[in-house]
Amino acid sequence: MNKKTISILCFVFIILTVGSITSLAQSTFKDFGYKGGLQFNGVLPTTEFESDNGLALSSYLFKGFFRFELNKDWQIEANAGFGKFKGDDYNKSTYETSVIPIEARLLYTPFELENWNPYFYAGLGLLNYSVTKKPVSVSVLAVETDGWTLGIPVGVGTEVKLSDEVALDFSVGYNWTTTDNLNHYSIKGTNDGYINLGVGISLSNESLNTDKDGDGLRKGEELELGTDPNNADTDGDGLQDGMEVKQYNTDPKKADTDGDGLNDGEEISQYKTNPLKADSDNDGLNDYDELMKYKTNPLNPDTDGDGLKDGEEVNMFKTNPTNADTDNDGLKDGEEVMKYKTDPLKADTDGGTINDGVEVKRGTNPLDPSDDVPPAFVEKEKAFDNVHFGFNKHNLTKSEKKILDNAYDVISKLNEAKVALAGHADAIGSDKYNQKLSEKRAKMVKEYLVKKGLSEAQITAEGFGESKPVASNKTAKDRAKNRRVEITAKYMEQNK
Repeated sequence: MNKKTISILCFVFIILTVGSITSLAQSTFKDFGYKGGLQFNGVLPTTEFESDNGLALSSYLFKGFFRFELNKDWQIEANAGFGKFKGDDYNKSTYETSVIPIEARLLYTPFELENWNPYFYAGLGLLNYSVTKKPVSVSVLAVETDGWTLGIPVGVGTEVKLSDEVALDFSVGYNWTTTDNLNHYSIKGTNDGYINLGVGISLSNESLNTDKDGDGLRKGEELELGTDPNNADTDGDGLQDGMEVKQYNTDPKKADTDGDGLNDGEEISQYKTNPLKADSDNDGLNDYDELMKYKTNPLNPDTDGDGLKDGEEVNMFKTNPTNADTDNDGLKDGEEVMKYKTDPLKADTDGGTINDGVEVKRGTNPLDPSDDVPPAFVEKEKAFDNVHFGFNKHNLTKSEKKILDNAYDVISKLNEAKVALAGHADAIGSDKYNQKLSEKRAKMVKEYLVKKGLSEAQITAEGFGESKPVASNKTAKDRAKNRRVEITAKYMEQNK
């Protein structure tokens, strides 16, 4: 290969490569499976005659080629074609040679570009030649008119994208042969060859290993599943096909796999329900009905915590699954159905004028109207241990809280209990200050009893300052007795 040939190859490669690097992106030329095309080559023979006369674009080759991808950087190519070499001998007489090249090439494609795909190639081939018009110049050595020779092609090229499947192919290369007979003229120490400048077109099919839509499934998998390889979410349910198949085991072709009325994506991302199970909590209601119709929790079989499943309430007992006490009689629906056998839809099951909850609490039968006549009650009053405080204090100590716990246990069982709290102070300090301190003490006791479970409506709290001592204020011991909150409860008791 002479210096002029090398210069041409280097120049063309630089132009192709520099021009292509302007748009780096993910290549559309990789992962194509296989590719086929046609190429026309302008040929510049490199024989003894061209060394004297100069190179001339006087010849041509037509080729068909087939390429197969080994990996993202390497391809193999098989090609075959026909053509004619033509040139002038030393006497300006024309020679012509018909050629049939058959080659195998290895292509190296190191770039990741969007619209260009530069490549290098090298290979090995056979070249059948037949001199159809001999030159006038007489060969120095004996020559053959036709035959076969080995060829070693090397070169560079680039593909230019027209569409995802169609590309133009430009290349420049040199093919060195093991014969000196191509121009029917031979001298010692030389071999013939040729420079080829090619332009062609190729068609490719996408590899089954590609994931064009980026959903985590290869094209081959999508074709097998019946999903759309160009749409990451075939069924439009908000989940990519790959996630449906590999992570959630849902049907990527069906937006609502379990048929409960909710899209798979909604179930996973928004409601946290099971997209493979129409009734995630096994309560007898499908997830859609719970969310959209009954406003229950599809992840909790007993939304209102009344002891009955949501489905039982809706379908069997006709109670409200979001209200633990549908008839507001003071008994939970589950207690009425399972324990007392009362009607959870009727506050007074036996019609005796007393609600079921009141009957259960007072010990009468909510299924027997004869015992509903209100018994005679009398008001009683009960006093409890006083709660004492330190000097100028209104906080509760551990021992005082124990006194209040005992008082609460008794009061909570009394019928219609009303609690009175009276706060007091000793005589040290002004009347105004001690009045405020006694009120704070009564308020502290009230807050504790409310926190335990009594209602605020049950309790009255007053402060009396230092106006109602139970002992003289002369000694520290007597003053400690005066720093107190008195607790009394009035309640109704059945007259026996």
